[in-house]
Amino acid sequence: METQQDILNFNRIAEAIAFVQTNYKSQPSLSSIADHVHVSPEHFQRIFQEWAGVSPKKFLQYTSIQHAKQLLLQEQSNLFDAAYHTGLSSTSRLHDLFIKIEGMTPAEYQQGGKQLLIHYASYPSPFGDVFVASTAKGICYVAFESMDHDVSETLFAMYPNARFIAAPSAIHQAVLAFFNRDWSDLKEVKLHLRGTPFQLHVWEALLKIPAGQLLSYQHIAKRIGRSAASRAVGTAIGSNPIAYLIPCHRVIQTSGLLGGYRWGLVRKTALIAWESALTWNNTDETI
Repeated sequence: METQQDILNFNRIAEAIAFVQTNYKSQPSLSSIADHVHVSPEHFQRIFQEWAGVSPKKFLQYTSIQHAKQLLLQEQSNLFDAAYHTGLSSTSRLHDLFIKIEGMTPAEYQQGGKQLLIHYASYPSPFGDVFVASTAKGICYVAFESMDHDVSETLFAMYPNARFIAAPSAIHQAVLAFFNRDWSDLKEVKLHLRGTPFQLHVWEALLKIPAGQLLSYQHIAKRIGRSAASRAVGTAIGSNPIAYLIPCHRVIQTSGLLGGYRWGLVRKTALIAWESALTWNNTDETI
């Protein structure tokens, strides 16, 4: 049941969001936003994180990027114009934000991935052939092959103007290592992700679920500070472009039913059972 304090905090956050969306060109500081809603910066940081699911700084970054994206898609617009009209101090700041949030440079976004070179190939795995694609920045797509859907079409639609090479890449091997039974020497895998701020937040939460453990959609919603957004969380999980590495198969319904899975419930069941057995065996060996 909502308390008077909950209602007050909600109104403050709503007012803060409106303030940022109206004044993002001036890149307001944490203190100035907190002053606008009449609370201390420390208290504002905490309640904003609880209600919005991200920090005030990240929300300002996301707002700035959304405006810059609209500008970059306009004819006659360039990187300097986008940085200036977004309130960023330099084109390098805009460049860094794009790399961090969009997984590509502003120029690559403006050109629909035209400057991207993507290597892709299919490989055998214990759970059927797996399709892996990568850019110079990291893995951008992993999908299990399906009889009724050409997974390459999804990749081509994601990056309509990129150049594609149907050939293996050394970076793909780091992905395939996750399907081995020995996880003692796994290499770090860099991901090249594109998604909305909400999707990226959900996918980040999925990365924190240990192998052999299962969480509900509602639990993930609570983890990102959006306890009433279980359905939206489910949609974001269903849009996950990186099979297995971003472990959406570890999320089930609150009732205990498996729920959906982009690459089939049979495969989801097999993945869960395989990980449970693997983690159980590893634990047993150390006892």
